[in-house]
Amino acid sequence: MVNKNVLRKLSNQELERYLKEGNRFVPEAVQAAFEILEERGRIFNEQKKTAVQQLIQRKQEAEEVKFTEERELWKDHITEDTNAVKLFPRDLILLAGGLLGTIPGALLLGLNFVKLKKYGAAILTFIFGIVFLPIQNFLVPLIYKESIQGFFTYRKSPEFFMAAVGALILLLLWVLFTPKKLPYKAASYILPGIICLIMLAIIINYPEWFSGYLLVSFAK
Repeated sequence: MVNKNVLRKLSNQELERYLKEGNRFVPEAVQAAFEILEERGRIFNEQKKTAVQQLIQRKQEAEEVKFTEERELWKDHITEDTNAVKLFPRDLILLAGGLLGTIPGALLLGLNFVKLKKYGAAILTFIFGIVFLPIQNFLVPLIYKESIQGFFTYRKSPEFFMAAVGALILLLLWVLFTPKKLPYKAASYILPGIICLIMLAIIINYPEWFSGYLLVSFAK
């Protein structure tokens, strides 16, 4: 959001920089600088007015292209194309990471990276999945202790917050290391199902190891 009052503090010479080709100012700032100069009595001929409006339009179009590209980066490019590489679906990874913790989510995501020959990303993801567990177990009781709020709902609990953080980091790892706009077909759900069942069994039998997990909080 451009603050026009801030621009009004600039000199005419400084405002003229906003109208030059190749400047890095946002289109709203260019428009505001143009209007302020007109308010101060600067007279622009039709050719200059057209040039400024074209400059603003090009900047707006460039912003739209950039926004579209950024949105594409976060989009899940799952497809039914049988020729596409088979990966474990992103939604499944985030669901497993949110409900059962980062270990199964990171394991599935890391296996995707191995298939894509992103071995460094795979190792980093495996390490994250393991390291996040003690961090989560440490932070959840600390948040309860330090919070001035005496009552928590599940959706506003530290467990839910940390589960969301873990899932968000898994999403960031996917976006950072999966090739941009890579179409992929969902791989078989058998292995993810086995991994999730094993993880669920471990959580049920050793809940003290996963004290910060959202799933364990349901049993408290």
